[in-house]
Amino acid sequence: MAKTVVQEFTKGLWAEIPPFRLVLGLCPILAVTKTLENGVGMGLATTFVLVGSNLLVSMLRNLIPNKVRIACFIVIIATFVTAVELLMQAFTYPLFLKLGIFIPLIVVNCIVLGRAEAFASKNKVIPSLADGLGIGIGFTLSLAALGAVREIIGTGTLTLPFLYNIQVMGQSFKPFTFMVEAPGAFVCLGLMLCLMNLVPKK
Repeated sequence: MAKTVVQEFTKGLWAEIPPFRLVLGLCPILAVTKTLENGVGMGLATTFVLVGSNLLVSMLRNLIPNKVRIACFIVIIATFVTAVELLMQAFTYPLFLKLGIFIPLIVVNCIVLGRAEAFASKNKVIPSLADGLGIGIGFTLSLAALGAVREIIGTGTLTLPFLYNIQVMGQSFKPFTFMVEAPGAFVCLGLMLCLMNLVPKK
């Protein structure tokens, strides 16, 4: 049992890391990763929803009728998205404003619904909890990595989550502002996908 739980947790950190292995959740990873702070904030919000929805779906999996399971999953996911949205408004309001519409759009994030349908609805609570946490942390790390690369190259600074900006590059550095624009997100993601495909899954 313990070995299974560890496997379900660790798979999301590398073998099934959402954007780079499963190629899921690309909308937020392209839209909000102008800074490291944005990436971490979005990743943590998604992780909260993943863990909560996986937990509840697994607990109710034998009670939800098969014909309406997707609708029930969406209601459960929307409940946790509403909770995280209210929490962010209360405690991290500036970050909430930066992420904007992409917080409520977690409801339609294919990673969250996919884990509910493919895993949590078929497995017990503890493995489902480990699956949601592992996939969520992997997603957060992906967003953080892309955000950090884009911010450093695009502005020469690094915004530490919930703290302050630090100057990474010297005064002579000329920011490559293309990287913090929408096309730069596609280019950077493409290059990172290429690098991930060169590295074995195991």
